Amino acid sequence: MGRKVCVVGAGVNGLCTAVLIQELLPNVSVTIVADKTTTDTLSDGAAGLFRVSDSTRGPSPESIKTWTRDSYLYYKSIATSPQSDDAGIKEISGYILAEEAENITKNLLLEDILPIWRKLDEDELKPFPGNWKYGSTFKTVLVECRRFLPWMTKKFQTNGGKILKQRINSLDELFGECDVVVNCSGFGAKYLCNDSRVVPIRGQVIKVKAPWIKEFVYGDYDTYICPGFDFVTLGGTRQFDSYDTKMNTYNSKEIWERCCKLVPNLKNAKIEYEFVGLRPYRDEIRVELEYLTRKNSTKFPVVHNYGHGGYGVSLAYGCAKNTAQLVKACLVNTDLQSKL
Repeated sequence: MGRKVCVVGAGVNGLCTAVLIQELLPNVSVTIVADKTTTDTLSDGAAGLFRVSDSTRGPSPESIKTWTRDSYLYYKSIATSPQSDDAGIKEISGYILAEEAENITKNLLLEDILPIWRKLDEDELKPFPGNWKYGSTFKTVLVECRRFLPWMTKKFQTNGGKILKQRINSLDELFGECDVVVNCSGFGAKYLCNDSRVVPIRGQVIKVKAPWIKEFVYGDYDTYICPGFDFVTLGGTRQFDSYDTKMNTYNSKEIWERCCKLVPNLKNAKIEYEFVGLRPYRDEIRVELEYLTRKNSTKFPVVHNYGHGGYGVSLAYGCAKNTAQLVKACLVNTDLQSKL
């Protein structure tokens, strides 16, 4: 009987992980188990700009660098290919501005990876309304999940993958269904793993039609205008430890006013819809193998991949590559043990 892997979660991390397991282990059967798919997931509402804070933590500083570089190179390869439109990935340039804290406009992690990251001089800051003292311009990629998730889903299913739409309350529900469980459950990991280190960071954005906006602009930390393929995303909020998934009209008004102040011609944009999501933040992104104890006292392998906060889209491919390698090592180790 062939080996089987169950991936919990169908957001950008779950899909990337499932596809990379298929590519690394073509003889292994992969099933995604999730209660939400494509447009129902948190990933679908993300602006999708490839941008990772240099304060992000993983198992080691080297792991963050590797995940970031691997993800960027993968996304860029698609952005510069004929698949760009279908996959929803493109190269994009823009600005990040700050009134008081120059450090906001710097990023030691990305400055080593992106092709362009340059400080703005005083004359370059003048066109932006406001009292901006510091700024940088950089070139990156944008991953619009409204296109990317269906594209990856098609790739997964073409490779023989199956999607089982159901809610699970415990990872051990799947122990009898496969040889390895891969946990890409995002915020759900707080409950599935009883992990108190997973904390929600509430985000609210407005999606508008404004095809004249070609570059992204960040003002300080939470005001941003980010043009995708189908919509321009206006943000945002960053409310730590908030579980509120309802639309907040005060937040909407504040986002609209801040964004229109930064880019005045947005006042002519048509609002399409608004989105609220809970970013699954963890002080250290968890990508690791754990052996859980079954009811019969034997050990069962679970590979975790969660806790990305607001950088799930940006780090998805790199973390998925790392996760797939852990799954391979786990299956190889299991095969060796069975032969002893």
